[in-house]
Amino acid sequence: MNDFLNAYGHLLIYLSIPITSALVGWLTNVLAIKMTFYPLNFIGIPPYLGWQGIIPNKAAKMSSISVDLWTTKLINVKELFSQINPEKVAEEMRPEFNRIAKEIMDEIMLDQAPDAWKRIPNPIKKVIYSRISRDMPEIVAEMMKDIKENIEEVFDIKDMVIKRLTKDKALLNEMFMKCGKEEFKFIERSGLYFGFVFGLFQMAIWYLVPEWWILPLFGLIVGYATNWLALKLIFEPIEPIRFLGVSYQGLFIKRQNEVSKEYAYMLAHDIFTFDRIFSSIITGPTKEKFIALIVEHSNKAIDDSAGLSKPVISLVAGKKSYDKIKNIAINKTIQELPQSIKPVFPYAEEAMDLETTFRTRMQKLPPSDFVDFLRPVFREDELKLILVGAALGMGAGIGQLFLIFGY
Repeated sequence: MNDFLNAYGHLLIYLSIPITSALVGWLTNVLAIKMTFYPLNFIGIPPYLGWQGIIPNKAAKMSSISVDLWTTKLINVKELFSQINPEKVAEEMRPEFNRIAKEIMDEIMLDQAPDAWKRIPNPIKKVIYSRISRDMPEIVAEMMKDIKENIEEVFDIKDMVIKRLTKDKALLNEMFMKCGKEEFKFIERSGLYFGFVFGLFQMAIWYLVPEWWILPLFGLIVGYATNWLALKLIFEPIEPIRFLGVSYQGLFIKRQNEVSKEYAYMLAHDIFTFDRIFSSIITGPTKEKFIALIVEHSNKAIDDSAGLSKPVISLVAGKKSYDKIKNIAINKTIQELPQSIKPVFPYAEEAMDLETTFRTRMQKLPPSDFVDFLRPVFREDELKLILVGAALGMGAGIGQLFLIFGY
């Protein structure tokens, strides 16, 4: 064994250069990807000493870029609601109408004139309940038509998406990771291959110029070049080109159909669900406009529904004004809305069929537009990723210099 090492030890040391370079290329690429997504929250001493994944750190900006992309390339807000039938919404809510009518009237009258309300015969109460609930389908249908026509004023889609993805940074990570899972695997593997090739050049130069700075310098070059080259091969060329009889195209673009299916599923099931859309409408920055629309329709509905019952209401309410009673009814309607709208969710999801819409439109996008669905991950801090790889590569080169060559 000693004879073997004496005879070939020098050769083995030289052969270790491309092997080490391959490992450096692989490791720097793996770490660069991990540092893109993790950790979700800043670790260290803020603001400068520490690290947070590039995507989580730029969650708000990434979300803003993404929603702009979705609403310009895939769907707009009006189109989002275009498939929802107002009459069908009213029909889905019908089981809730009797309960709502009874709760509204009972709350009003028990609050305003409990003793008088208790003395009113049940048949008369049922007439009032029935009159209110009978008109509700038409009222709700008209209200939905108005909401559809004014949806851009009452629904801030950008606010919904940014709040969703900044609150759940893991979901933002997951979207990009699933979308580019094969490309990230390629980046890791390519570091090994390209690192080995660069290592062969490094070995030859070290043999000719055995200076101490060669290994750190080439470590830096390997870390930089493997990251840079891998990113180029993912997105370029945009359009297929032929070279020596072989067709070449960016790896991500080749998977457009596959990526579109996965991406569309996540958009439809994790972001653009009807319950989240409705929650954003009633809690988002445009909620006052939505409430104003509800109040307008409710005012008219209560006046129309009261009809012949209005004198009875005024009588039993005593000095309480009819307008005040009406305000109580409207507030109760708004309060009950989140619960009463729930039966509509399954129908709305089916009617919008966003997964199909997103998938088919993504698959039809020209390659130059399609790359934008993954490109923001790297475009935002591409240089930082490459420089991190370079720094890690140089560190590995310094380690190789001392541990293997004994400097």
